[in-house]
Amino acid sequence: MKNKKLFTSESVSSGHPDKVCDQISDAVLDAFLKQDANARVACETFATTGLVVIGGEITAEGWVNFQDIARDVLSDIGYTDEKYGISAKGCSVLFTIDRQSADIAMGVNENEGEHKEAGAGDQGLMFGYACNETPELMPLPIMLSHQIIKKVEEARHSKSIPYLRPDAKSQVTVEYDENDKPIRVDTIVLSTQHDEDVTQETIKKDIEALIREIVDEKYLIDTKFHINPTGQFIIGGPHGDTGLTGRKIIVDTYGGMARHGGGAFSGKDPTKVDRSAAYMARHVAKTIVASGVAEKCEVQLAYAIGVAEPVSVRVDTFGTNNVDETDIENAVLENFELTPDGIIKYLDLRKPIYRKTSYHGHFGRNDVSWEMVDETKKQIFAELSKK
Repeated sequence: MKNKKLFTSESVSSGHPDKVCDQISDAVLDAFLKQDANARVACETFATTGLVVIGGEITAEGWVNFQDIARDVLSDIGYTDEKYGISAKGCSVLFTIDRQSADIAMGVNENEGEHKEAGAGDQGLMFGYACNETPELMPLPIMLSHQIIKKVEEARHSKSIPYLRPDAKSQVTVEYDENDKPIRVDTIVLSTQHDEDVTQETIKKDIEALIREIVDEKYLIDTKFHINPTGQFIIGGPHGDTGLTGRKIIVDTYGGMARHGGGAFSGKDPTKVDRSAAYMARHVAKTIVASGVAEKCEVQLAYAIGVAEPVSVRVDTFGTNNVDETDIENAVLENFELTPDGIIKYLDLRKPIYRKTSYHGHFGRNDVSWEMVDETKKQIFAELSKK
């Protein structure tokens, strides 16, 4: 063990209590953005046995039915039976909403406050990361964790494995060689909620078969499988553990492989740089790695509330670069608009696109703008290596 270089990441299903809350918060955001593209939304959700509570600060044209949104999300996930401890039809939904703070709005609105360009909605630091371990330019442990959970959820929704319930968690440990290249999967953990009348032997057999469909055989060398290691997982979701928006930020990002500034994403409109700047930092890092000038890259952006330009920009390629990092950093500053308004326009973020991002990770997807590499910008970075 002491001679191995191991790294572990986890993912959780859409039915995990915290992910239930992320989805409700982002569904509220989407509902307001459908009515008002300039809506200011900061929405948090709490869920427990038989109860959903929604709170936040929202300034927007129009209004939404918070109770219907919460019930629709619960139904879509699969919480439709009272035996789960929370159900779409049977639970109570409470909400308390205020307007966005006028002091915060002054810093974000154009032509108000000290600065005349729309500023950041809060101070903070955000990280974006990319590496060449997978086709998605994501770390292998978090991508495998997400893919395993997706496969389990597909089996639940299709009823190909009929005894599965909504809550589940995966964890993948990858062994790396001396050059930090993944060489094998050391351990896979999968805990899935299930009906009372199924044996653990059946669960282990069915779930391991699913996992083997996802993980490339070349990585399955003396791999240890832990399927429902406690021996039983009947009580789950918000009934088994209270849920809160923003409590799975490492699952949402890079599985711990990169640093994290601490800000959560879900329930926040794109004027909140916790979300939009994190997306932009990923987009920049992915462009750099896709161009071939580095094998891995972490980008940090930092902002002051009410100020448009970032207070700092940092590029770290961990020694994998074939171009001077200063040249890469200068190219980032020259070719990417990093003000909040510039990010929103470049990534086209004033759209109701967010609920789908609130589970299975915000990165490594193929259906969001920040994951799309601009070929022109990619070529600009590639040209740096020829100078």
